[in-house]
Amino acid sequence: MTLAAETRTAIERARDRYPRARSAILPALWAVQHEQGQITADAMTEVAGILRVTPSEVEAVSTFYSMYFQHPHGRHEVIVCINVSCALRGADGIVDHLERTLGCASGETTADGAFTWSSTVECLGGCGGAPTMQVDHHFQENLTPERVDAILGALRAEPTPHEGLAVEAGGVAGGSAGAQKARRRGVPATTGPAPTEPSNAGSTAPTTEAKKRGRKAGQ
Repeated sequence: MTLAAETRTAIERARDRYPRARSAILPALWAVQHEQGQITADAMTEVAGILRVTPSEVEAVSTFYSMYFQHPHGRHEVIVCINVSCALRGADGIVDHLERTLGCASGETTADGAFTWSSTVECLGGCGGAPTMQVDHHFQENLTPERVDAILGALRAEPTPHEGLAVEAGGVAGGSAGAQKARRRGVPATTGPAPTEPSNAGSTAPTTEAKKRGRKAGQ
């Protein structure tokens, strides 16, 4: 499959940004994955030609990082941390719930193609909000089975993260305003709208204005 002209332009811009073209392999692979949803052998060869490096250099980078897919994934990727902090806070229960709810084991894709999910012993770095999972590169913390169901339910209506986004050098532009403002930890490109957060309509936390009135009353 030949890369789209927009993707090729993005890769060329990334290449011209660096003193050495091989430094652009990472953003080039992101551009490909945002267009096609995976990194195929043909795409790696085409990237190598644009960057003027060998195909083996591109393949070495693509296969080293788990964030790049060599085979079709679901429309959304879910990664659950089961490292120490998350394990102590109930990650095993979240994993069991996902397996029952999605009907497939870790590392597999749901029958409807909506989700590919996996559990990982590699820490996601969200220990303060354990248990944590990463959904399309966005962190979801303080998980409960009910919260997981709400997040996945909202995602089922979302488009494939790599569809309908304009590719730029080093990443993509687009997505919802929430996606552009969402917290990202070490991820160079947005891969889709941030999952809808459960409603906080019932929150009893005082507003800023209420706090001001309280301070004035005490003076």
